[in-house]
Amino acid sequence: MNVSITFRHMDASEAIKKHAAAKLGKLQKFLRQPMTAKVTISVDKLKHVAEARISSGGAHLEAKEASDDMYASIDRMIEKLERQVRVTKGAAESRRRTAKKAANKEEAAPEAAVAVKPAKKAARAARPAKKVAKKSKR
Repeated sequence: MNVSITFRHMDASEAIKKHAAAKLGKLQKFLRQPMTAKVTISVDKLKHVAEARISSGGAHLEAKEASDDMYASIDRMIEKLERQVRVTKGAAESRRRTAKKAANKEEAAPEAAVAVKPAKKAARAARPAKKVAKKSKR
């Protein structure tokens, strides 16, 4: 896990660095591959802003939060990122599950399809053809 923290328009605080790094470290357990995070902490007028960009494998996530308290901003930003990670992980797992089901159906389908097709053709041949009345044009 590689985390870089940048401070803008404020003094760097070791406590804020530790808090942000600890919170981001908890996100790693949801990700399969090592995470790279870039965090920007700034003060705009009276708002404390926390931004983060996370890259893990092919996933790139981004969140931004502003509030009156820096720690609250960091916590809310982490909640947003956690929600994004869970959604992307769920979507990837769903894709894997559906692909697995499709592969299982393809393996079973050729055997069943071979046995069913001749029976359907024979049943169609045995049925008499339907007569359809033609409408006259007037």
